[in-house]
Amino acid sequence: MAFMQYGILPGILVLLASAVVFTALFRRARLPPVLGYLVVGAIVGPYGLGWIPDHDTIRELAEFGVVFLMFTIGLEFSLSKMIAMKHRVFGLGGLQVLITTSVAMGLAILRGTNISAAFLIGGVVAMSSTAIVSKQLTDQLELNTEHGANAISILLFQDLAVIPFLILIPSLADKSAGFLMPLVYAMLKAGMAMLLILVLGRWILRPLFTEIAKSRSLEIFTLTVLLVAMSAAWLTQELGLSLALGAFLAGMMLGETKFRQQIEVEIRPFRDVLLGLFFVTIGMLLDLAGLPKIWLGVTIIVVVLVLGKMLIITVLSRLTGSNLQNSLRTGLLLAQGGEFGFALLTLAINNDILSTQLSQAVLAALVFSMAMSPFIIRYNEQISKWLLPNSSKQSEQDSSTRVEDSAKGLSGHVIICGFGRVGQNLANILSMEGLEYIALDLDPVIVQNARLAGERVSFGDSGNFLILKAAGIFEAKALIISFNDLHSAFKILQQVRLHLPDLPILVRTQDDSELKRLQAAGATEVIPETLEASLTLAFHTLVFVGISAARAMRQIRMIRTDRYQLLNQVFPSQEIEEKYLNDPDREQLYVVSLNQEAYAVGKTISELNLSRNEVSVTALRRGGIRTSDPEPDTQLKAGDVLVLYGAVPNLQLAEQQVLEG
Repeated sequence: MAFMQYGILPGILVLLASAVVFTALFRRARLPPVLGYLVVGAIVGPYGLGWIPDHDTIRELAEFGVVFLMFTIGLEFSLSKMIAMKHRVFGLGGLQVLITTSVAMGLAILRGTNISAAFLIGGVVAMSSTAIVSKQLTDQLELNTEHGANAISILLFQDLAVIPFLILIPSLADKSAGFLMPLVYAMLKAGMAMLLILVLGRWILRPLFTEIAKSRSLEIFTLTVLLVAMSAAWLTQELGLSLALGAFLAGMMLGETKFRQQIEVEIRPFRDVLLGLFFVTIGMLLDLAGLPKIWLGVTIIVVVLVLGKMLIITVLSRLTGSNLQNSLRTGLLLAQGGEFGFALLTLAINNDILSTQLSQAVLAALVFSMAMSPFIIRYNEQISKWLLPNSSKQSEQDSSTRVEDSAKGLSGHVIICGFGRVGQNLANILSMEGLEYIALDLDPVIVQNARLAGERVSFGDSGNFLILKAAGIFEAKALIISFNDLHSAFKILQQVRLHLPDLPILVRTQDDSELKRLQAAGATEVIPETLEASLTLAFHTLVFVGISAARAMRQIRMIRTDRYQLLNQVFPSQEIEEKYLNDPDREQLYVVSLNQEAYAVGKTISELNLSRNEVSVTALRRGGIRTSDPEPDTQLKAGDVLVLYGAVPNLQLAEQQVLEG
């Protein structure tokens, strides 16, 4: 029986107040706020304390959370990015969605579920939580590892795969039409909607946003974004499709314009608030009092969902080239249900495709799987080592062998842990002094670009002493911890000091709050991050490896006065891309490889006239030999690697000039 009930406005206030309290508690416990929203809905909803009735107005308002989520996903959709990651996204991701959906659908049919409901259950089970996985991988510094890249690729395909399900659900509600005809009819309508929205976007919206931007009114800009998103959602709803489909198409259309970053910034507050309300309404659907009656079915679904998805993803990752440990870690990351699973389930319930008892069992299973997920993700490495002890050792051995090959012949060198902005600045200064180094990083994009450019960089976890040993730690003159992660820094210090008590170790930190602890742990120098952190770190490094203090100071002074430009020339990482997301004029390094068909082959650097696009050639790699600042009359050959520097839009034009003319 309900304890009390409120009207719509007081009810929303109660929801907001409860959400603030619970999400704050969940964040403090390092749990995803999504779970906090679900708990709020379960407690204050009609099946809990009954403070908030299951009102259609609240449901309709919450549905716009999914609308804006799909709009932002459309904004971030990049065809070029998809092509670059096609093997992982469409191969690994496509197989995961197809096989998981088919297996879940088959099991549901065996349990007596009709084919439409079974198809929807398969789609619900196939989805994982983008919000939980991407956020936690970022916090754990695992986003750029192999298992992290696999997980993100699969999540990316899942975000796209939800579109066909959104198209089909309204059509499947007509139980008299069978299964095949709704599929064909829905696809035809979706094609019409896509064509109409994209045509309108190209001929009307791009010029419209250009004119609105000229007005310099943020209010009008935001209102126009909302108008476009809502209009597209309304159009697809009128065609008998879902609101979210239209929002996705509108986002994809505007994502191709130069206003993408600003649009995303303006829409984010609406998305976050309404998406939180959406999860609250999902929690309101959960019948806590009825769970004891269906606990066995819920338990079976949770076990099959978590173990089944983990097994399917592990096998697929292994078949697509990952080693066994990384494959298992990928499976552990994605073994839960997800936001789009809730979205599909809600639409299925609203269209009476699933029975009440079945929908309650699936809903509860999704909630419990997501509640387990943060702990599984947090300890995915330990779980994989426990399940695969031999494979874990082999994986470490393979990584150390690759690093050892890169470090072959080095002695009296510097080991740089982390090859981000600071690490790259330091490497440039060491190279200017003729000092050898090897860098270790877990960002495969940075490692690939740096190695193409002739830098001695290897993919490896510097927190593993086996990797440091392979990098020649016993022959090194100094060790630099250039990334800002205190947990990893303490781990490295503890391991290195057990074997090398006298090796100079320099540590970069954000501030001086942990200075004494780091020194006590064995840091020779601790350099708090300031505007000139790179220069200070470079000065200390030069002194420790034998350069005179006077000469080192002259070098730093020269860079301060004449060569600040050098310190901006870095290969972009995901961190840098996010930091400068709204700065289209940011400058960076960019690597271009010349194949036989490249326009630049046979021409000199000066003939390319890249300076007209404000792009410069900072280095040329040929036959494994890197030449900095090559001469303008250098004739380019097939197989050459050019390292360009300039603003991102200019680099894209320069690449086209180099490759196509």
